[in-house]
Amino acid sequence: MASAAVLLGSRQAVGQARVQITEGNVAPLPIAIPNFVGGTPSDNEVGAGVAKVITNNLKRSGLFAPIDQAAYIEKITNIDVPPQFDNWKTINAQALVTGRMTRQGDGRLKAEFRLWDVATGQQLAGQQYFTSPEYWRRIAHIISDQIYERLTGEKGYFDSRVVFVDESGSSQRRVKRLALMDQDGANVRYLTRGADLVITPRFSPSTQEVTYMEFGQGDPRVYLFNIETGQREIVGNFPGMSFAPRFAPDGQRIIMSLQQGGNSNLFVMDLRSKSTTRLTDTPAIDTSPSYSPDGARICFESDRGGKPQIYVMGATGGGAQRISFGEGSYSTPVWSPRGDYIAFTKQGGGQFSIGIIKPDGSGERILTSGFHNEGPTFAPNGRVLMFFRDPGGNSGPSLHTIDVSGRNELKVPTPGFASDPAWSPLLS
Repeated sequence: MASAAVLLGSRQAVGQARVQITEGNVAPLPIAIPNFVGGTPSDNEVGAGVAKVITNNLKRSGLFAPIDQAAYIEKITNIDVPPQFDNWKTINAQALVTGRMTRQGDGRLKAEFRLWDVATGQQLAGQQYFTSPEYWRRIAHIISDQIYERLTGEKGYFDSRVVFVDESGSSQRRVKRLALMDQDGANVRYLTRGADLVITPRFSPSTQEVTYMEFGQGDPRVYLFNIETGQREIVGNFPGMSFAPRFAPDGQRIIMSLQQGGNSNLFVMDLRSKSTTRLTDTPAIDTSPSYSPDGARICFESDRGGKPQIYVMGATGGGAQRISFGEGSYSTPVWSPRGDYIAFTKQGGGQFSIGIIKPDGSGERILTSGFHNEGPTFAPNGRVLMFFRDPGGNSGPSLHTIDVSGRNELKVPTPGFASDPAWSPLLS
């Protein structure tokens, strides 16, 4: 899609523009993002669109405070000439992004950007990309990630997608379709037609593939769907399954819970050979398994202690350690891509909360509470969680994001009701 990324600026330049990320309060970094300069009037339109997407991405992260363009003193007309930094200091910008979009003779778009430290006048980053014109939004996400990484020291998450269940119709006759969108809610497309009920899609951490469950006429079926090719294959029929499997970090195996009689146990399946290996054998209900990013351990939900709690064990089975000890019951644990936290849904006192806990059981923190919050999924950098909230009644569920610090809760725009989000790995 995007090709020929050429570094124009020094990566070693360390200026004063920097977002300090701690668990406490973050002072968002004031940043100016003028419209990208266009080679032609139609390029100007794209240039304004790119600047707007970058602005929205950085603002929604909660770590940046984009300055209103109405406050700008200088109009950027040529990005090859250094800006007049005093003009940007006057409006308190600490960082400045300049860019240009130019239509090439072969029809492709050339996108260029530069990131400046206003205090020192240093260029912190600069790259150029070539792409088909229809991918201009994706270029804006890639540039957003470059800016985010340069100014925070962490990987970005904007060039990523979310698969979710799109819900339409009345609460009695709800149609559920599998849908895909960019992480900011744009470019929604539908992957299933809605003839059968679909639930709990899961993204592979290594490929653009998802698993999901479909309830047709018989037992629930698990499918593997390749987003790039549109091909889907059946993994198998699984009576009594309530959550779709999750992928191992290598994308070659899936882990799942299968019900037999009154109990459920955990199994891992090799996707090529379809052979399954049993991991737990208890009279309890073990469900919702999720791999650590290194593939060495799994977390899961089990009622072996009397009520649903979170346990951690080695990826090949064996003894399991309970890590949650709070009031209420814990469910849907999912391991962060960074490995530092496990997110969960917690139910108690008439509330559904989304929280995080360290894999050793320390540092439990509730991020948000309310009526029926569920299904957390991590952004690829482990910094942000998405979940769904269903107020009940005639209204339906909606998607929300929140920072792992518990700040900056935002609703994600979707065409209709939406549930069961699953975040993709970075595309680039």
